[in-house]
Order: sequence, then C-alpha cells, then structure tokens
Amino acid sequence: MVRELTRDLVAIPSHENETAAGDRIEEWLREHTGAAVERDDRGNVIARRGPASGDSDTPSLAFVGHHDVVPPDDSQVTGAEYVLEEREGRLYGRGSADMKGAVAAAMVAFRDAEELACELVFVSFVGEEQGGIGARAAIEEGFAPDYAVVGEGSTGYSGPGVTDVAVAHKGRRGSTIVAEGTGAHASEPEAGENAIYRATDAVDAVREMDFPETAVLGREVRGSLVATEIEGGTAWNVIPGRCTVTVDERTVPGERAPLQRVEEIPGVTWELDQDLPPMQCDDLEFADLVLAAAREAQQGSPEHVVKPHATDAGWLARAGTACVVCGPAEPGEAHTASESVSWDVLDRCERLYRTVAERFG
Repeated sequence: MVRELTRDLVAIPSHENETAAGDRIEEWLREHTGAAVERDDRGNVIARRGPASGDSDTPSLAFVGHHDVVPPDDSQVTGAEYVLEEREGRLYGRGSADMKGAVAAAMVAFRDAEELACELVFVSFVGEEQGGIGARAAIEEGFAPDYAVVGEGSTGYSGPGVTDVAVAHKGRRGSTIVAEGTGAHASEPEAGENAIYRATDAVDAVREMDFPETAVLGREVRGSLVATEIEGGTAWNVIPGRCTVTVDERTVPGERAPLQRVEEIPGVTWELDQDLPPMQCDDLEFADLVLAAAREAQQGSPEHVVKPHATDAGWLARAGTACVVCGPAEPGEAHTASESVSWDVLDRCERLYRTVAERFG
C-alpha cells in the first residue's frame, strides 16, 4: 500500500499548486480510515483518530509532512506530467524524497496503528518550500499537537542507509546589509563616500563573528555565517552610492550571531529578510521512544543526530510541540534532478511510525 500510494502522490504535480495533491490525500484518508478529516482554508489536510480523540487530557501525537514540492528539473516533466521511473529498488521523481514518500508512509501508519493510547494526528501542510506558509497558518489557528514526528529526511546521517532520529536541526536567517554612500566621479573619489568600502567594512565585521553553537541532548549543533552575494555600483567611472550584501546564517536553538553590530559602521543598516526557526527536542523520553522504534525497524544502528536543514518542525517546536525528524530521504536527494527514494526505506518508515503510535502514551 505504501508503494502504490507513493506512486500516486509523486505523479501529481504540486510545485505551482498543491490542490490536486491535497485532494488525493484527503480522499484517501476519508476512504481508508475512520478518522475525522478536515481541510483548512490554506489547503492543509488534517486527520485525527484514537479512542480519546479531542480529549484535552489525552496527549496527542502527530505525523507531519508536506505535499508541495520545488519546481522540477526539465528531465522530471513531460508536458504537464511528472516523470516517474523505478529502478534498482528506488522510485525516481520530483517529490519522491522531499517528501511525498514519507507522507504516504505516515498515512498508512496512521491508518493501521492499533490500540492507541493517544490522539493520533496526521497532517500534510502546504507551502513548506515557501517558508512554512501552511504550518504557520495552522499554528495560528490553534494547531498544537503535544508531540510530532516530522517525516523529513533523516536517513544516511550516522551511516549509509541507516534511518536515524534527528533531535535538532538548524534554522536559517537570511538578511541584507545595506551600505549607503555618496556618489561622485571616480576621478575625484574624495568628493564622495564609497558605499562598497562601507559594505566591505561590514563584511569584515561579519567575518569576525563567531558561528552560533549549542548542544541538544548531548549532540553538538554548530551554525554558520557567510556573505553570499554583493551588489553595488552603476558604472566603472562612478563612486558607488549604494551597495548591498546578502548574508546567510544557519541558526541554532537559542543562539544568533550579533549581526546588528554592523550598524555601528556609518551609513550601514541591517535588514532581516527571512528567519526559519531551528528545532530542538526537549523531551529525551520521546526521542528515545522514536529511536527504539527505529532500531527495531532496521538492521542498522540508528542514532540521535542533528539535521542541517530547516523544516516545519521548527515552527511546531516554537509553538510548544516536542518534535523529532525521522524520514526516508537521504542527504543530497532533495531538490535534485535525480531525486529518488528507496522502497525498502519507505517500508521501514511505515513500520517505524506505526510502532511509535502504538507505544506512545
């Protein structure tokens, strides 16, 4: 069932509009589960089941995914249809790894989990690739599970083919340093204030800042800070009056680089463009429960690991949900022209998710 459902979902284009993929997810849940299924105004699909579903005294556990994808490579489309290919035990196609395979595994586990002692929730968000639009909207409307397993990739971190459990991930803070100067003719540089020089002074300040770092459940989480783009000037013979520098910071829980200090340089301001929150699991018992399920589901020796990429787990953790990330995608698979997912690992994740649901609470 996981493989058939994965094929169905991956075949549905959802890089420009997630509606059709959301329709299929909603339809399947209504047909194959006895859950209470809803579709919110943004297009998020949310389903709930369990003997005490809706009871505020019963803990809730959510399986979390998203059904939007990044735009496909030309090789991944034919006309308006996505190309799917199966070979060597893997399914190739846009969204197979990020993350419709995990969504399918979570849907089947949601259906098949037995003897629940919790409210079991399944949710597939829209707009994850656009900064967590769907997750943020749902949280604003009161979506707040106590615990969550987010099905983004955690396979291949501790060893090849091993599905690990990420207890933390980095966030991303994107910002722009703006340096203003005074234009003048390049033959008379003293007549102006060179914005590029001011910008490079700011870059030097950034280079001197320490990378943010912390520890989560004994695992080191180290961020980064780097200037990635620079733009300034209008002509080869004009002193530039404006220059901008893009800065990419990978944040860690509770720590940020002091980028605001660049504003101590005359003519320089700092503008925040994006702030995707990091995630840390603050519940060791829950993290160990998921790790135990991961060990039973495979031959390898999974570990608690740190994931370098931001996910919707960051938004949920900020709202108070204890999260881990556990899913089939491997490093280097998402957003590539050769994106694929292992059938065996998808089956593994379905077993893993089901075991977590049946033992939780």
